[in-house]
Amino acid sequence: MKSLLVLFFAYLLGSLPTAYVVARYKGFDIRRRGSGNIGTTNAFRTMGTGPGLLVLAVDVLKGVIPVLVGRAVGGNWLAGFAGLVAMAGHSWSVFLSFQGGRGVATAAGVLLALAPGALFWAFLIWLIVLFTTRYVSLSSIVAAGSAPFLVLLLRLPWSHFVFALVAAALIIYRHRPNIKRLLAGTEPKIGERG
Repeated sequence: MKSLLVLFFAYLLGSLPTAYVVARYKGFDIRRRGSGNIGTTNAFRTMGTGPGLLVLAVDVLKGVIPVLVGRAVGGNWLAGFAGLVAMAGHSWSVFLSFQGGRGVATAAGVLLALAPGALFWAFLIWLIVLFTTRYVSLSSIVAAGSAPFLVLLLRLPWSHFVFALVAAALIIYRHRPNIKRLLAGTEPKIGERG
């Protein structure tokens, strides 16, 4: 019963549409601007650095907190599942008719609490791809795809590997529109309008 409550809490917390709320406070619907996504990248694109950093921080915390609660209640396995459920909440928010973001920042928060060493290397990979290509989406896809291998290389628990594998699959799945635009050569780079 406690485990179910943890997962329910994780989903509700993950569902909080941070960028949507911040944009509403600023007087517009973020789903009608930029890429139309409620994630961190579109928050930076449509609202600037300050609001973007706020959205990033809250979305990361949406991953950190369920892991800490899950670990306290049921150990590493529940922590990992709580992280996945938080990501699902972010991607399919109950507050936005089950629409949402890509889940990258929330996944980073989960890794920060679950496997900070893996997050460090994944973030380094993200930066390298970003500076090389200037595509945020491609950087996120490659970094997410690297996470399961990083967990294995660092010899972390199997619960962490399962999280990283499922999280990578979810992030890549949520990036399908970006992948289509990347293949078509129409995906905007950093500094370009979406």
